[in-house]
Amino acid sequence: MALRRAAQRLQGVAASLTRREMGLDATRIAVASSLRGVPHRESPAPRAHQRRGMSHRPEDTVYGGPRPSEPRMTLKRLRAKYDAGERISVVTAYDYPSAVHVDMAGIDVALVGDSAAMVVHGHDTTLPITLDEMLSHCKAVSRGATRPLLVGDLPFGSYEQSSAQAIDAATRMLKEGGMDAVKLEGGSPSRVQTAKALVDSGIAVMGHVGLTPQSISVLGGFRPQGRSFETAAQVVERAMELERAGCFAIVIECVPRTVAAAVTAAVSVPTIGIGAGDATSGQVLVYHDLLGFMQHPHHAKVTPKFCKQYANVGEVITGALERFKTEVEGGEFPGMSYSPYRVSDEDSNRLVRLLEQKGLDAAAEAVLDLRYREDGGK
Repeated sequence: MALRRAAQRLQGVAASLTRREMGLDATRIAVASSLRGVPHRESPAPRAHQRRGMSHRPEDTVYGGPRPSEPRMTLKRLRAKYDAGERISVVTAYDYPSAVHVDMAGIDVALVGDSAAMVVHGHDTTLPITLDEMLSHCKAVSRGATRPLLVGDLPFGSYEQSSAQAIDAATRMLKEGGMDAVKLEGGSPSRVQTAKALVDSGIAVMGHVGLTPQSISVLGGFRPQGRSFETAAQVVERAMELERAGCFAIVIECVPRTVAAAVTAAVSVPTIGIGAGDATSGQVLVYHDLLGFMQHPHHAKVTPKFCKQYANVGEVITGALERFKTEVEGGEFPGMSYSPYRVSDEDSNRLVRLLEQKGLDAAAEAVLDLRYREDGGK
């Protein structure tokens, strides 16, 4: 205790001397400035330390470059939001434009889902999409979204054989795709083992229980899960196993609200519901579904009942394309308003003479006719 008190006194003396020396330095500067007839200016106060949001992008890290306008969502910030009882928003993104919109909306997590197989590639299930195709989507999204946490789905066939295969695929997701984390489906013992191997390798993992679309060949289709005592208990137990494996969050898909509430209360990590009611820590929807992006018979069959449509973008797009077609066929577009490039009169005359010399009278006449109309018929 005596040594500690002595050390504290020494620190106090040192601080006092430092302040005194700083005061003397300021006095010297003021005196020197007055002798030279230069008014003394106070030194600017030191700037407060600015926190940077960590990212896989060099320009967003401590090594230099511009600071993001808003801090990037990280696992730590996501956990803080969960601990504060705030709801977490998740939306899928598949390309640069969708990533930009998700980013601008302030969504917490952008999920590059294997649902791209259905809403982008036009397949009936998520099974056909490959790891290389998913990486292409991930790269585009990582260029467009600078603020959300980026999570990439490990596609079917990229992680089932062994933990080593899963680690290789997930590593590519992070290194090549620019993702912050990966998501895998299912909570069977083999999936839990894979999740733990990924976490032990330093890769953040989001789990997924309930309806797991990659298992539809076993489930018999896109069917809700957890509607019996046995299956409900299994959903809860598998979610707990995934938490024990180190998953930072768990998606709960297509289960009754009561089952989702049980899972959310049983685990201490965020739960993200989709078709699972309102008792989860957050919600996720597919970009195309919530925007009403595609309105055609095939898509209408697979649009889930639980999805609220926040816009009718599909009708807007179709209407715009129809107007374009009508204006093209009617000669209204592009017109003078959207024909911005011009040739000087001198060069235009030289072109007409050249065309006439080459015997291209029709071409020369076309140039003269267009100039006549551009000049208002003069």
